[in-house]
Amino acid sequence: MSEPGGFEADLKRLEEIVRKLETGSLSLEDSLREYEEGCKLVARCETLLAQAEARLEELVKKADGGPKTEPFQLEHER
Repeated sequence: MSEPGGFEADLKRLEEIVRKLETGSLSLEDSLREYEEGCKLVARCETLLAQAEARLEELVKKADGGPKTEPFQLEHER
């Protein structure tokens, strides 16, 4: 379902699915399969965005206002 590129790859795949579904050229079974994959991608993207938002809030709250010394990583990358 998701490519190694993470959020951006998932979003690109989701856009592809939407384009396919909007054409109306897929069979019912293929449409359902694409829709199901799209739902999973939406959930994954929402999770990744929530993680990024939490990380940003953590950085903003940091007392000295400077960036953390460790590189930014989302939960699934740790």
